[in-house]
Amino acid sequence: MRYELYYWTGIQGRGEFVRLALEDAGADYIDVARKKGDDAIMPFLHGDQPGARPFAPPFLKAGRTVIAQTAAILFYLGPRLGLVSKSEATQLYAHQLQLTISDFIVEAHDTHHPIASGLYYEDQRSAAKERAADFRQHRMPKFLGYFEDIIEQSNGKHPLARHSYVDLSLFQVMSGLNYAFPNTMRRLRRKLPNLNALTERVAARPRLAAYLASPRRIPFNEDGIFRRYPELDAAR
Repeated sequence: MRYELYYWTGIQGRGEFVRLALEDAGADYIDVARKKGDDAIMPFLHGDQPGARPFAPPFLKAGRTVIAQTAAILFYLGPRLGLVSKSEATQLYAHQLQLTISDFIVEAHDTHHPIASGLYYEDQRSAAKERAADFRQHRMPKFLGYFEDIIEQSNGKHPLARHSYVDLSLFQVMSGLNYAFPNTMRRLRRKLPNLNALTERVAARPRLAAYLASPRRIPFNEDGIFRRYPELDAAR
């Protein structure tokens, strides 16, 4: 089956979590907006196309089925692409972990848009500094510590005991945080040996390595979830 991925062009955001899964699995897919422009997304958002109506990208079209929300897309793709066990319990656990990642990236996004997504960063800079300070000091260590422990306690009974779409998503999170908060991530590095090893392992996978070195991989930028504003990343 050829999958159709719909996500805004030029933005390093939630669509990348889906793209990593498709690329790692060597799936046959088309990045529709890159081929046809962002206007190709709008008929779905307006309800002018058959299938479930998405609220926003990313969404995936698989045959006649339209699936929105990153975690739901990966829950669907995981067993079909060999990126999660066929065990129902394992699939549900992978989904739980992916939803936790979704919570985490919302908090990462809110460091630069703490008041309203519709406002420019410059219109909420003061609030962003306060929000980012709490994120660096409390929320980032809590989320990363949780996943570090999950990997440490691996006993072959959950998705992180083998390669899965959760690994790919954690790679994206770690890459994004290293871009947006390099100083903080350097300070946390010694506390995250498992997550850092996972990041290196995923980046070395042949298909992923080829993808990451290609123009298909959108560089992190100030239009996505993870944005580098030096004033939000304390030097010490």
